[in-house]
Amino acid sequence: MEEQENLQVVMELIMYGGDAKSNAMEAIQAAKDRDFELAKAKISAAEASLLKAHHSQTAMLAKEAQGNKTEITLLMVHGQDHLMTSMAFTDLAKEFVEVYKRMNEK
Repeated sequence: MEEQENLQVVMELIMYGGDAKSNAMEAIQAAKDRDFELAKAKISAAEASLLKAHHSQTAMLAKEAQGNKTEITLLMVHGQDHLMTSMAFTDLAKEFVEVYKRMNEK
């Protein structure tokens, strides 16, 4: 059962991370098109997906902190990598949106 729960968490990391990255990319495109309201909404959606992924990750970390060791698999590493990349991408998307806003003001 624990293996199945771990797989569920990994899939959530990948799924929510992918959603976050897609929304962040759409935010950049919206800002590029000068649709800053849509860009803001897409950044919010990206952050919401990252929060969901973080909750999944935290549940697994809490289990490990209680002494239930988690087997590290390539799939687990991939899920964590996917999440971290999406977090960085979302942070950069925020900066891109801000740059496009400033360019639009001039």
